[in-house]
This record gives sequence, structure tokens and C-alpha cells, in this order.
Amino acid sequence: MPPLNTSRPSSVTFLLMGIPGLEHLHVWIRIPFCSIYVVAVVGNVTILAVVRAERSLHEPMFLFLCLLLVTDLVLSTSMLPQMLCLFWLGAHDIAFDACLAQMFFIHSFTAMESGFFLAMAIDRYVAICRPLHHTTILTHAHITIIGIAVVILGVAFFSPHPILLKQLPYCRTRIIAHTYCEFMAVVKLACMDTGPPKSYNLSMASVIGSCDAMLIAVSYAFILRSVFRLPSREASFKALGTCGSHVCVILAFYSTAGFSIFTHRFGKNVPAHVHIFIENMYLLVPPFLNPIVYGVRTKKIREHILRTLMVNVS
Repeated sequence: MPPLNTSRPSSVTFLLMGIPGLEHLHVWIRIPFCSIYVVAVVGNVTILAVVRAERSLHEPMFLFLCLLLVTDLVLSTSMLPQMLCLFWLGAHDIAFDACLAQMFFIHSFTAMESGFFLAMAIDRYVAICRPLHHTTILTHAHITIIGIAVVILGVAFFSPHPILLKQLPYCRTRIIAHTYCEFMAVVKLACMDTGPPKSYNLSMASVIGSCDAMLIAVSYAFILRSVFRLPSREASFKALGTCGSHVCVILAFYSTAGFSIFTHRFGKNVPAHVHIFIENMYLLVPPFLNPIVYGVRTKKIREHILRTLMVNVS
């Protein structure tokens, strides 16, 4: 294949392979993936509508939750429809510019997801460890500033990715061994030394992920210390149950993301289908679990959802 003409990138198409080695299982994989996407969209939209309609939920915790759920919607919608077309219809083609756009949204909104996990952990820390100062520390103005900062950082860190890929000459196969346009999968198709772009990608992902994860761990360490000091054992167990479910979602996100980063850097012997399947999981599972763990398991939101359903039924 001749090098791509960067002056006419829209005329070029890539071919998404799916999950290499598991092509015979695509017919079965598409069913749970489609179900996860439907549940994620319905769950996220429902909780966003409930929080928007109920003014009593306009608190820092729920506002940060809404930012996280919007991020989930954009993240899952940027990859799942294309992936389902691949699995259901065999639509492997994706235009060069569409591929770059998908890659930018996936990477930047994954960074935003990490940032909003951190923001929610800080909110829980302030609410539990500094309850008297919660409303003065996390005002609506401060929440807006935090939200804007997370979005700006996510965009700023990963805006160079499509620009870098746009400048590279491509003279190898057009086949991307992945279910979506991921930076490391696309950059491998270039016919020049791609060491610096790869290093930049892995460095950004490692720095963002490790910093956010460490700060989240510190926040929850202080939270757990305060929880164990509560005078009521019932209150302690209730707080531990809430924190435990939050921590499980966060661990699922960071453990799979960390596995992906370390596999790119060191895991040359990890089978491609294992690596790609786990990469799909860390993008699919949080949008599916977040509305359940952070939303439905939250008493105020659950009560408003049940009240709305009962009114509609009656």
C-alpha cells in the first residue's frame, strides 16, 4: 500500500479487524456488548434526567456524578456503535478522519473519566472528613471550575495524538488489529520510526492514571480512617458498604487500564485477543456500572426513580 496522502486523508479508509483470534466468536460477543451499551445509555440518561428534574439533588456529589455520566455517554457512544456495526453487519471500514476523531474522543474522555473519579473521591473526603466545611469548600462555582479543568486537561493532553498521526506516512497494511481506533494500534501502521509518539502516548496515560489513582487512594484512606472512628457501628457498616462499591468500580477501571498500559510497554507475550478484550472491558464496564453503583444504590436517587415510576404507573 502506498503512503497515505496527508493532503487527502478523507479518501483513505482503515479496516477494523475486531478481536484477533476470536473472529468466530464475534456473533456471540456482540450480544453482551449490545446489552451493556443499551443498559449504559438508559441508566445514564435516566439518572441525568432525575438529577436535572429534582432540585434537592443539586448537591456536589450528584453534580459530579452527572459530569461522570455525561463522560460515560460520550465515551461509550464514540466506540460502541462502530463496534456493533463491525460485529453485527461486518462493517470493517472506517475513514481516516473518522478514525482519528474516534481515537481522540476515546483517549480524552477516558482521561476525563479518571479526573471525575478523583473529583468524586475528593467530594466524599470533604463530606465525611470535613462535613462542616463541605458546602463552603465545594460551592457550585468551585464545582464548575473543577469540571472545566478536568475537560481542558483531557483535551490538552490528547489533542496532539490525531495531529501526530496525521503527519505520519502509512505504507503498511490498512488493517487495524482492534475493535476501535486506538492510538497504539494505528501508529503501528506507519512506515517510519514511531518511538517518540508511542512514548508520548504511554507517558501521558501513565502520568494521568497513576496521579489520579494515588490521589484517589489517599482520599479513601482518610475516608476509611474517619469511618472506623464513627461511634455507631451501623453507620460505619453503611458507610463502608457505600465506599466499598465505589472502590470496586474504581479498581475495575484502573486495574484494567493499568494492565493495558503495561502490556503495551512490557507485555509482548500477552495474546492479542486477551489484551484487546481487556481494553474493551475498561471502556465498557464503567459506563455500565457507574449509573448502578453511584446512582441506583444512592438512596436519594433510588427514591426519586421509584416515586416517578409509581406516579407513571398510577
